[in-house]
Amino acid sequence: MAETKTLAASVRSGTGKGAARSVRREGRIPAVIYGGGDAPQPISLDRKTATQIIYAGHFLTTIFEIDVDGKKERAIPRDYQLDPVKDTVMHVDFLRLKPGSRLRVEVPVHFINMEGAPGIKRGGSVNVVRHTVEMFVPADNIPEFITADLAGFDFNDSLHISAIKLPEGCKPTITDRDFTIATIAPPAVEKEAAPAAAPAAAPAAKAAPAKDEKKK
Repeated sequence: MAETKTLAASVRSGTGKGAARSVRREGRIPAVIYGGGDAPQPISLDRKTATQIIYAGHFLTTIFEIDVDGKKERAIPRDYQLDPVKDTVMHVDFLRLKPGSRLRVEVPVHFINMEGAPGIKRGGSVNVVRHTVEMFVPADNIPEFITADLAGFDFNDSLHISAIKLPEGCKPTITDRDFTIATIAPPAVEKEAAPAAAPAAAPAAKAAPAKDEKKK
């Protein structure tokens, strides 16, 4: 199950670009909590804290209990915007999580037993087709990752989604095919260059008849 973290926030009274710029001048990041049948709640986050959490990784699959001036909201990040030049965080969107609700998330794939796969032992490599799988998951049971076991896989073997045990209540959004997660590629073998053919010997020149040869 995805990790739950606490995050302090403050109510943000104004909306729009002007209000957002004012929040950023105060050293905070504008954000909003929406969904769950309730009205959107504009909030602001401490810039340093939010930046550290976002760049620590797994931000979009982490559940947060957001303390908005004493009122707690359970939510998951759905998006965040970065400054195109400075890469600083400009805005964050959170989705409320209500008990019994479901949502669509990208779940990372963790690969295990790669070193023990026969194809890897013989010099092959793992060709990862999907690093994440988009899934419908329960809001109160979001998986942190799914595990892909490559034990026993040899050259040209493929691991499909049907071979992965999914957490209870979780289903891929793709249902019309058993899609591939990874394959084992054999090592690339360079063909030896064929030896260059020896140049053909020049035909022997015919002896020219002697000029002083007398006609018989």
